[in-house]
Amino acid sequence: MTSTDLSKLQQKLCYEFKNIDFLVESLRHSSFVNETLELDIQDNERLEFLGDAVLNLVVGHILMQRNPELKEGDLSKMRANLVNESQLASIAQEMDLGSYLQLGKGEIQTKGWGKKSILADTFEAVIAAVYLDGGFDAAFKIIDSHFSFLLDSVVMSTANHDYKSQVQELVQMKHQEMPVYTVIHESGPDHNKTFRVRLIVGKTQANGEGKSKKAAEQDAARKGLQLLKSDG
Repeated sequence: MTSTDLSKLQQKLCYEFKNIDFLVESLRHSSFVNETLELDIQDNERLEFLGDAVLNLVVGHILMQRNPELKEGDLSKMRANLVNESQLASIAQEMDLGSYLQLGKGEIQTKGWGKKSILADTFEAVIAAVYLDGGFDAAFKIIDSHFSFLLDSVVMSTANHDYKSQVQELVQMKHQEMPVYTVIHESGPDHNKTFRVRLIVGKTQANGEGKSKKAAEQDAARKGLQLLKSDG
């Protein structure tokens, strides 16, 4: 497999490898190695081990940044909902990672390129390959890009953290004007946009940001809620 063969995959990752051997190894399943006579090639299991650690670190870091009010237990649950076989396999499928896999004959016959376990493990290995080739910042950027929508979804579905509903309830209790949310700015490419939303409740204003309009509204509501509570 050459760098030319992997050019489309690098485009999907939005990352160009300095040492393509890292990426090639990340796509090499143990079944392929076991059926190959070459003694100096490795499968992707060691990279999978490292990639799992990098994913957990980066996703944990992002969750802490986005949710300063959440405790360790909530953060752990959210990370577990994000870094699991089903979610990783889904991301791998979106990238068509299966078509780049090097599999043994047995796995090819059983359509190993579509198995969730293999896809998830391979995605972890690819993350490790990026980390080894480009460092932590490169891996962080890719993970943040591919997990941004999932992160927003998990944050919004977390119990007792629907800030928009809390703002509305508080406003109704105080008989104030209903909250109004307005998108005031959009930035970034279509696949990785950032939205800024302004919440106005009477004389109270708060701005929020997010990778979707709903996430930005929730962020604005969270900040607005703090102001409304402090105003008594």
